[in-house]
Amino acid sequence: MVEDSDVFQQALASLQRAAGLPVVFGGMVGERRRITLTEMRGTRTTALNNLAVSSGTGLGGKVLALAKPSAVADYADSTDISHEYDRPVLAESLRAVLAVPVVVDGVVRAVLYGAIRQRLAFGDKALTAGMCVGRELGAELRIRAEVARRLAVAQTSRTAKQQSTSALEEVREANAELRTIAHDVADPELRQRLLEVCARLSGGTPRPAAGVWLSPRELDVLSWVGVGCGNAETARRLGLLPETVKSYLRSAMHKLGTHNRYETVVTARRLGLLP
Repeated sequence: MVEDSDVFQQALASLQRAAGLPVVFGGMVGERRRITLTEMRGTRTTALNNLAVSSGTGLGGKVLALAKPSAVADYADSTDISHEYDRPVLAESLRAVLAVPVVVDGVVRAVLYGAIRQRLAFGDKALTAGMCVGRELGAELRIRAEVARRLAVAQTSRTAKQQSTSALEEVREANAELRTIAHDVADPELRQRLLEVCARLSGGTPRPAAGVWLSPRELDVLSWVGVGCGNAETARRLGLLPETVKSYLRSAMHKLGTHNRYETVVTARRLGLLP
């Protein structure tokens, strides 16, 4: 219960003040419907630390099973509960003990305990205070759970977006590679088939603006520029001179009415000329 320790400790402090109890403790409900006691205030020993309380056993297990508050005037002698945990309770010298459920969306998520070291029948004040603090803690845990859920959804969305972006970058690089290979293929039929694959990678049939088409070499250059290559690297990959690459870029920019490399690539993608 590490992530909820701070809010749990605040709840215990509130219970201690409101009910006037010297000892308060509790824990979250985990696997196998067991309460693990991890939070303490006013204890003198470590006897209760990390004690696992199963549903239906002891006072806390009874509260967990019934989802209702309960109290005993003398823990060791009570006939209303089972006694699996007498040793750690008596090691802390606890006699009168109350427990209240912390319910979130109809499910008991935690149990709060309050205790004193003498026999005493708890009045309405202590039980009411415990139930009030339990409701407040439940509301806080509900909020935290919702925040955690939304963060998880956002993280999943970011991860999916990153994966999608990575896959798209691979498609764009494959398109650039295929265009380069197609240029070097002597067989015109095979070259045409490769270029048709590139067209499919770009989304199908290109949609030229106002009847403007880019030449194959202009598209070759933009394909490599679009995956982050500079002029020198683009020239090396295409077997061209850097000045020739610049010339093709200027020509593409003129045809598309753009003013820089980035705008030219974005416009070509929007028109379906590049993936």
